[in-house]
Amino acid sequence: MAEVGWGEASRRGRELEIAVHDGEAYDDASPAVAEKHISLTRLVFACMVAGGVQYGWALQLSLLTPYVQTLGLSHALSSIVWLCGPITGFVVQPIIGLWSDRCQSRFGRRRPFIFVECILISIAVIVVGFSSDMGHALGDTKEHCSVYHGPRWHATIVYCLGFWLLDFSNNAVQGPARALMADLSSHHGPNTANAIFGSWKAVGNILGYLSGSSGIWHKWFPFLMTNACCEACANLKGAFLVAVVLLFISLTVTLFLAKEVRLCDLNRFVSVDQQNTNFFDVLRAFKNLPPGMHSVLLVTALTWLSWFPFILYNTDWMGREIYYGNPKGTNEQSDAYDRGVREGALGLLLNSVVLTISSFSIAPMCRKLGTKVVWAISNLILFVCMAAICIIGIWSSKEFHSSAQPRLTADPTIRIVALAFFTILGFPLAVVYSVPFAVTAQLTANVEGGQGLCAGVLNNSIIIPQVIVALGAGPWDALFGKGNMPAFALASVTAFVCSIVGLLILPQLSKSNFKISRVSGGH
Repeated sequence: MAEVGWGEASRRGRELEIAVHDGEAYDDASPAVAEKHISLTRLVFACMVAGGVQYGWALQLSLLTPYVQTLGLSHALSSIVWLCGPITGFVVQPIIGLWSDRCQSRFGRRRPFIFVECILISIAVIVVGFSSDMGHALGDTKEHCSVYHGPRWHATIVYCLGFWLLDFSNNAVQGPARALMADLSSHHGPNTANAIFGSWKAVGNILGYLSGSSGIWHKWFPFLMTNACCEACANLKGAFLVAVVLLFISLTVTLFLAKEVRLCDLNRFVSVDQQNTNFFDVLRAFKNLPPGMHSVLLVTALTWLSWFPFILYNTDWMGREIYYGNPKGTNEQSDAYDRGVREGALGLLLNSVVLTISSFSIAPMCRKLGTKVVWAISNLILFVCMAAICIIGIWSSKEFHSSAQPRLTADPTIRIVALAFFTILGFPLAVVYSVPFAVTAQLTANVEGGQGLCAGVLNNSIIIPQVIVALGAGPWDALFGKGNMPAFALASVTAFVCSIVGLLILPQLSKSNFKISRVSGGH
């Protein structure tokens, strides 16, 4: 089998582009003709699926680590639930990217993959949302959820299966969705498409975290509460059912407005035989990445290694260490934990607002200071914030234990300071959501085609840190017996190291012609 590297992908892409633009591939009557000059309005709405996917992703990030602990899984093991999606995504994501690059379906290259993955996401969120009820039907305790606070293992198994499908599908849809936007960008350019794509993800984040922090779904839809599912669980159900509705609306809009070129009979234009895609193709392509790309992948991985402890445990930290709750404790402790989780979701909402606003300043900063410096600054801010969150946890613990009559509620000052640091973290998150993709776009500027593979390979530098944190964070915290603090402290140190490494090894790129995609979202 011939080698499939970046150079080969570039050559194929250029030959195909010439053939299509010369009118050899399609005539004007073909239903699969791609519009050469798509309007900006149409491009905006064609990216809408990114918002629908991100709404559910925001709920997953803010609510599911706390929720699985109410089913009986320990805090130390709760992070391991996140393993399946990244592990399968590590292999499947680049392959799906290559498949979508070469897909000859009459529905287009990217849309069939986006459609299938969105269906899987919808199935997964319903399974997760109703896992308590399914566990009850399969043999879990018949006691009312307000009375019984012990483990529910059937529900836990159902939850894990749904969660793994959800995490896998969310990972797999990213490459084709992002590549579709690049395909459609036309004269607007890929940076404009990425900016629109990222803006939809920001909208999804804000709506998702707002939904997670509201705590009102059980009041609007009281029928969601059952013997196995009390208020917090019913709120999760309601938020996820809304996620399915929003995902289908956004998917329908994208499928209708995103008109793609059908890659039929490639051998008419390309002198290389059509090849099957497998994992070895991906490895060969990885080996032939353009100069500087390996440094970008390393720094991206270190950056996300600093971020994932916060991403996985932010709302759990707020529920346990600021509100002194316990997901498996008494009713009072459980209620305090749920209030803290919703307060954490509010912090993530404020974080997303700052992220969205900050994204408009990143391109000017990069043109003035350079990407290396901006990336390093973001990691230094992360270092300070994670260290501060550890200090806040110690402060909160001392306040609680020094009180003559401890109450299961947050100290107002500590609450405000905690929310402030959640909010500040929106700026460095805007950097990590955009700069790596923009740097990659510059490094591969002369490599046409293969956008799906590019997104897939870069996504793996996000997946690997997630696997490491999922395996290690819970046991690491349990080793010290200090809640989430050990993982946060290690994340702080890693962020500091990453800022130095980035300054030393990242490629020096031109400042004057730097363009960046605004908020690129995701994980």
